[in-house]
Amino acid sequence: MANVVFDFGYGHGKMTVALPEAKIINNVLGKPYPAVEDVPAAVKEVLRNPIGTPPLKEIVKAGDKVAILVSDITRAWVKFDQFLSVVLDELNEAGVPDQNIFIVIAVGAHRLNTKEEFVVLCGEKVCHRVEVFNHDCHDESQLAYTGKTSSGIDCYINKRVAEADKMILTGGIVHHLMAGFGGGRKAILPGISGFKTIQGNHLLCMNKEVGKGLNPNCISGSLDGNEMNEDMVEQAELAKPDFLLNAVFTPENEFARFVGGHWYDAWLAGTKMVDEIYGVPITAQADLVIASSGGFPKDINLYQGVKTIDNAFMAAKPGGVVILFLELPDIMEPAEFSDWFKFPTMLEHEMALRNHFTIPGFLAYKLLDMARQVSMVIVTKKENADFIRKAGMIPAATAEEAMTIAKEKLGKEDYTITVMTAAANTVPVLRK
Repeated sequence: MANVVFDFGYGHGKMTVALPEAKIINNVLGKPYPAVEDVPAAVKEVLRNPIGTPPLKEIVKAGDKVAILVSDITRAWVKFDQFLSVVLDELNEAGVPDQNIFIVIAVGAHRLNTKEEFVVLCGEKVCHRVEVFNHDCHDESQLAYTGKTSSGIDCYINKRVAEADKMILTGGIVHHLMAGFGGGRKAILPGISGFKTIQGNHLLCMNKEVGKGLNPNCISGSLDGNEMNEDMVEQAELAKPDFLLNAVFTPENEFARFVGGHWYDAWLAGTKMVDEIYGVPITAQADLVIASSGGFPKDINLYQGVKTIDNAFMAAKPGGVVILFLELPDIMEPAEFSDWFKFPTMLEHEMALRNHFTIPGFLAYKLLDMARQVSMVIVTKKENADFIRKAGMIPAATAEEAMTIAKEKLGKEDYTITVMTAAANTVPVLRK
């Protein structure tokens, strides 16, 4: 049987594996896409020819107070510094001076960003032109009530943003393993929402019935019927944003396209493009999935590796095996994730989440839940073995050891294989 050789990113290097060609049913790779050559021109084009709204210049009027929402430092890959000045210039041309514009860092429930991080996110020139400040979800005195969603969640957003004449959302659109897709309405929820509002929305990711764990509708790439997403959309409607500018990226993290205009319609157009680039059709789920995040920094720790694991999990048959190449040099970081692996039972973990939902706690639970459904073999540094076992998975030091374990788990020779060398970004879509 002829073999095919694959390189799997591992830290700053790679691991090479030869696999039997006849067993491979899917090779999941992102679609090549040309990068935007002139970023300012592309941004100006969508500001002047948007989807579902008049041009930005016609939405604002002279003298308006304008709030621009920008994601926090964990989303620095959006490269806001390359396009925010174009937005400011467009507002200036419409009669809105810099002193009437402010940027709020939509940190959600994350930590507040530093002034140095403001510069990294927005660019030094932008930080000199307009005021930049953090949203603080815990400061209830700085929140404004916008209404109640059909899920019964009371919605509070940043008061200063609520009182502005116009609100502009910015961000990047990618697959999101809870909300279906990032970007768009996420600038509002969790971006500038109150902590209780964020908690109420995120609890929708848990099953309605206590003891049944996760809500199966809140998954990557899913919008219709995804209760978390639908509540986020309702909350955005209550906040009444006036314009959206979002970016979609190539597999090399270059700008692929900007979408602008109506906060929902333009964003939805962007999600379809994300699916086009990263939603990779597969013919069937495989007995064995062999995957890598692509290496550093996406495999720096297990917290960062969950997205890779989730995507690989979706390509595997129930009861199958997933081999993942993840170096994990900082496996215990961040503590707010690794500390969640302390519960003796899944039910105790679930109840702790319901009492105090956190994203790290949810991702830890999701990881344990996936490891119950398929055998997860993690090729990693030897010193990580104990924690990998604690997380419900099987450690291996080499590709050969991992393949031996996988074959023992499968217990048959006629197994099928799916290969995912860039699993952090590629979402397998089963065509039925």
